[in-house]
Amino acid sequence: MAYEAGTLDATLAAAAGEDLQLFSELRQAFIDSLSRQVDLLRRARCDGNWQIAALRLKALAASFHADRLMLLAQEALEAAPGEPTVVRRIQAFLDDFANG
Repeated sequence: MAYEAGTLDATLAAAAGEDLQLFSELRQAFIDSLSRQVDLLRRARCDGNWQIAALRLKALAASFHADRLMLLAQEALEAAPGEPTVVRRIQAFLDDFANG
């Protein structure tokens, strides 16, 4: 599953303007935040913690116009806490973006 490079990178570029350093910082901030939410999902052992992590993930996706990630976050919201397939798909998104 490839992340939506065009939409997400366009959002970051619009925010950074011509500043390549700012673009890199925003990109890294997105990666760091996404990594934290994936970690929280992995460690969630109750409905409340899982829901909070999934909602934060959805908010992150919305703020960066990451449509695919928003769909994955919605999957997490509808899944049972700790659902490994959902976590793996979100991790794959993160890996694709971080390495892309």
